[in-house]
Amino acid sequence: MKDLSLFDPNGATNFKNNVFGLPFSEEEADLVILPVAWEVTVSDGGGTSRAPEHVFRASRHVDLFDPETDNAWRKGIFMRSWDEKIEMKGDFLRKEAELYLDYISTGGNVENNNFLSKSLREINEGGALLNDWVYRQTRDLLIMGKKVALLGGDHSTPLGFLRALAEQFGDFGVLQIDAHCDLRKSYEGFIYSHGSIMYNALSEISQIKKLVQLGVRDYCEEEWNFICNSNFRVATFFDKEIKERQWEGQTWKAVAEHIIEQLPGQVYLSFDVDGLDPKLCPSTGTPVPGGMEADQIFYLLSRILQSGRKFIGFDLCEIGVGPNGYDATVGARILWKLCNYLLADQAGPQKT
Repeated sequence: MKDLSLFDPNGATNFKNNVFGLPFSEEEADLVILPVAWEVTVSDGGGTSRAPEHVFRASRHVDLFDPETDNAWRKGIFMRSWDEKIEMKGDFLRKEAELYLDYISTGGNVENNNFLSKSLREINEGGALLNDWVYRQTRDLLIMGKKVALLGGDHSTPLGFLRALAEQFGDFGVLQIDAHCDLRKSYEGFIYSHGSIMYNALSEISQIKKLVQLGVRDYCEEEWNFICNSNFRVATFFDKEIKERQWEGQTWKAVAEHIIEQLPGQVYLSFDVDGLDPKLCPSTGTPVPGGMEADQIFYLLSRILQSGRKFIGFDLCEIGVGPNGYDATVGARILWKLCNYLLADQAGPQKT
């Protein structure tokens, strides 16, 4: 463990240090954050591919004291630099995707357009490349014994990470905070769309035994049917349902306990910030009225740890880049809490 005797967590940030102003190297840190600057398939607002650099800068202004987890950050947090080749590849494919989306939005038939047919193929190949890159990066870190978190980018980015976790930890559940189900199959022709991340995860990763969704309030009939026909593999706590239960007298504690009952012993958190009330991250790509408060989510995550369940990783995605930096400020503080929750869990792989 790094000697922190010369580090003042109450003092001004040393901007030569890493994320949150912490003095850890990757070798010294228990937790490594992998930034993924990618948003090829976003269908509404953009900017999430630049979130890692904005959140990194905002993190230097986060106060480090975290009594809830007994300052778990002392075990070490390090954020890698965003890969410029991945970022450039994503920027190029994003332009192709915009042309493609403009074309189909006017009723164009892609099968009759050789140029856009080629673009669609390249976009899907790019998604597969990104998934493989994320898989290899996170697999190697997990093999080294690191705890790993992913910072997007759009919500398509963690699929490779989920594959790596399945190999390392065996069976687990996913807790998804999101305004959307993300259960569409090949959304808009994009196989690895941000709107298909959970469909792909459930289809490709048999070790995901349960998907528990929280805060959903914008979804299509295809996704509703998927949930209904999932044989209880998917449990969705719709935003309307949660609010009605509270309006009718149930406490958030009671609702949280019902959510936790659905989760297995090992839990991966997939946090799309549009699951929150849009006032918190107004520049996210697809904001939807309604949603959760950040403190509600933190309460739930704390109760999950108290229940004896273990977090094995998380992603934080869809943070927009607003004009005044507010989204990055909120995103940095959410990232801080999630890192401490993950570090508070010291369990290793549980195969049974």
